[in-house]
Amino acid sequence: MKGIAFLAGVSLPAVLAATPALAQSPAIDAGQPSVEDIVVTAQRRAERTQDVPISVTSISADALQQANIQQLGDIVKLTPATRFDYQANFVQPTVRGVGNAVVTAGAGSNVGIYVDGFYMPNPLGSDFQLLNLQGIQVLKGPQGTLFGRNTTGGAILVTSNKPSQTARGVLEASYGSFNTVGVKGYATAGLTGKLAFDIEGAFRSSDGYIHNIVASGPRHPGRLTNWSIRLGLNVELSETVSFLLRYSHQDVDDNSNTAPTVLVQDRRVYAPYEPPYAGATPRIPANQIATGYRQAAINAGTVPGFRFKGDAYQLTGSFDLDFADLASYTQYRVDNSMIFADNDQTAADINYNQIPVRNETFTQELLLTSKAGGRLQWTAGLFYINNLDEFNPVRSGTSPATLGANVHTHVRTQSIAGYLDATYEIVDNLFLTGGARYAHDKIDRAYIDVANGFFHIPYPDRSSDRVTPRAVLRYALNPRSSVYASYTRGYKAGLTDVVVGLYVPGDDGRVEPEVMDAYEIGYKYASRAFSLNLAGWYYDYQNLQFSVYPGGLAEVLNAATARIYGVEGDVRYQVTPDFEVTASGAYVDAKYRTVTQGARYVQGPDGMYNAVDFATAGYDASGKPMQRAPKFTASVGARYGLDLEGGHLTLSGNLYHTSTFYFDPAQQFYQKAYQLLGLRAEWTDPSDRFTLAVYGDNVTGSRYYSQVLTHAPGIGAVWGAPATIGGSVRAKF
Repeated sequence: MKGIAFLAGVSLPAVLAATPALAQSPAIDAGQPSVEDIVVTAQRRAERTQDVPISVTSISADALQQANIQQLGDIVKLTPATRFDYQANFVQPTVRGVGNAVVTAGAGSNVGIYVDGFYMPNPLGSDFQLLNLQGIQVLKGPQGTLFGRNTTGGAILVTSNKPSQTARGVLEASYGSFNTVGVKGYATAGLTGKLAFDIEGAFRSSDGYIHNIVASGPRHPGRLTNWSIRLGLNVELSETVSFLLRYSHQDVDDNSNTAPTVLVQDRRVYAPYEPPYAGATPRIPANQIATGYRQAAINAGTVPGFRFKGDAYQLTGSFDLDFADLASYTQYRVDNSMIFADNDQTAADINYNQIPVRNETFTQELLLTSKAGGRLQWTAGLFYINNLDEFNPVRSGTSPATLGANVHTHVRTQSIAGYLDATYEIVDNLFLTGGARYAHDKIDRAYIDVANGFFHIPYPDRSSDRVTPRAVLRYALNPRSSVYASYTRGYKAGLTDVVVGLYVPGDDGRVEPEVMDAYEIGYKYASRAFSLNLAGWYYDYQNLQFSVYPGGLAEVLNAATARIYGVEGDVRYQVTPDFEVTASGAYVDAKYRTVTQGARYVQGPDGMYNAVDFATAGYDASGKPMQRAPKFTASVGARYGLDLEGGHLTLSGNLYHTSTFYFDPAQQFYQKAYQLLGLRAEWTDPSDRFTLAVYGDNVTGSRYYSQVLTHAPGIGAVWGAPATIGGSVRAKF
C-alpha cells in the first residue's frame, strides 16, 4: 500500500517533467493518435479549454463511467484540490480549501452547483444520482461575473443530454457487494418534427456496510433505497426559438451518514460517557459503545436515517436574436427532508431526534451572449433567487412516540444580481477580459421559535449591496496553447444566524459576507494526443463563515481570515487510439490567519446533561491549517482497449490519493492519508448493443472516516465505503 501511495505522489511530477519532450514528439505532430478538442462552457459559451483562462476540470460521460462514478460527490476521485464532505447529510463541497462547515437555515454554499444551468441551493439535495450526462465541469475560484449565484470557492456544472428527434434508449442493471442493486434507464424520441421528449430514471438499493452491535436493533442500520426520475419535452417553435421543459423528482431513503460510530483516535474513545472519568459512574456498558470498524450501536425502534423528497420544475428558453443569443432559465423547486438521529451514538440512554428541513426556491436567470467570431466576445446576465429555508434543529424525546417540537427556525433569502463579462482581442493573440457583478442581497422573516412559542426570537431584516470585479490577460502562444493571469474578487453572501440568540441574548445574528481576492496564473496546451493544464494561485480570504456547536446546535461565526496558495495540474496522453493515460494533482497550503473564536472539545461535567459529556471550549486556531484542506491530492488513471471475440474489451483503473487533513479548525480531529483504487473491465458485443462489466471500488480496502460529527454530547464518526465489487449489463436500443 505504501508503494501505491508513493506512485500517486510521484506520477504527476514525473509526467510534468517529461512535458517538453512529449509536446514536440513526432507522433503527436503527425496526428496519428486522436484526442478531440475538449469543449467547456466555463464562460457560459462553448470554447476550447485551452482558450479559457479559468482552471477547469472537465469530466466526460465516458470518463465518469470508466471511474464507476454513481453520485455527484464521487467526482473527487478525478478532480484535484476538491473534496465533497458532509456534516450529517448536509453536503459541503470544498475547492482549493474553500468550503467551510456551516449548518444553519439559509447558509448557502461556497461552491455553487448548477444542473443544466439551474442553481441548486439546498445542501441536503446536492449529492444526487447521476443520470444521462454529457459531462461535468469543476471550475476553480470565484465565478461571480459569469454565474447566477456568487460563490468564493468555485462552481460545479452538470450537463445532461437534451431530448432528440432520433429515437434511442439504454437500460442498465447492476448488482454488487452488500446486496446493492441498481437500475438505470433512458429513452428519447421525436413526437413531431418540432417536438421531442425524453425520460430517464434510476433506482438503487443496498443493505449498506454498517454493522449494528446491538442484537435487538436493526440488522442493516446503514441501508438505502434511492430513486429518481426526470421528464423532458423540447419544443422547436422556429429556427430561432425553442423551449425545454423539465420535471425531476428525487426520493432518498439513506441511512449511511446517520448511523455513526464513536470516534476512536490516538487510542482515545470519544464516547459521551467514557468510564471511568473523574470518578463518574458509567451509565453505558462498554460493550454497547460502537468503536469498531464499520460498527454502530442502534437500539430497536430508533433507526437513524435520512429522508429526502425533491421536486423541480424547470423551463429553458433559447432565442436567436441575430446579434446575440438569449437564454432564459426559470426554476421552481421544493425539497422536504427529515433527519432521524440517535444523538448519543450509543445503545442506551437514548436522545432521539427528528430534524425536518423544508427548502422552497424560485430562480430566474436571463443570459445574453455574443455571437462567435470577432474581436469582442461578451456575456451579460440578470439573476434572481427567492429561497425560503425552514430548519427545525431539534424535535427530541426518548422514542419517536415522545417527540416534541422544541425548536423551529425560519429564514428567507432574496438576491438580485446583474453581471457583465467581456473579452477583447487587443492585438493578434492578446486578449483582455474585464467583468463586474452587482448584487443586492436581502434577508427577512428570520426567527427562532422554542417550545411552540414559549421562547420566540425575531431577527431584524437586513440587506447589502456589493460589486465584485474580474480582470484577465491571456496570450495565445499558438493555436494549441496559451498563458494567462487573472484577478477576481468573489464573495459569499452574509446570513442571519437564527440560533445565536439562544447563546448570546440580544445578539442580532448578523454574519458578514465572506470576501476573497483571488490571483491566478496558468498555462494550457492541447494537441491531438496530449493536453496539459497548469495553474498557480493565491487567495486573500476575509470574514470566513464557520460553525461551532456550544450546546449541540450550530452557532455561526465569521471571526476568521485566511490565506491560501497552491499549484495544480493535469495531463492527458493518448498513446494510441486504444491506450490513454491521465494524471492530475494539487498542492494546497491553506492556513487561518486569525480565528479568535474557534472551539475545542473537552470532556467533563457540563451541567446540561449532568454527565461526562463533550462540550466546546474557546480556542485560538490562528496559524493552523484550514479544515478539510489536504495539502496534496492526486489521481492517476489509465484505459486500454482491445478487440476480443468480435467485440471490444476496455480495461480501466483510477488511483486517488489524499494526504492528511483536519475536520476542525483546532486540529483535534483528523484523517490520515489514504488511497482509493478503482478498477473496471467491460466488454461490448460485435453489434455494439450489449455491454457486460465487472468493477471494484476501494479494492485495496482503505479504512478512513468520511466525516466527524462534533455537535453531539459524544464525538461521532462515519466510516467511508469499504472494498466493493459488482457487475452490470447494459443494453442500447
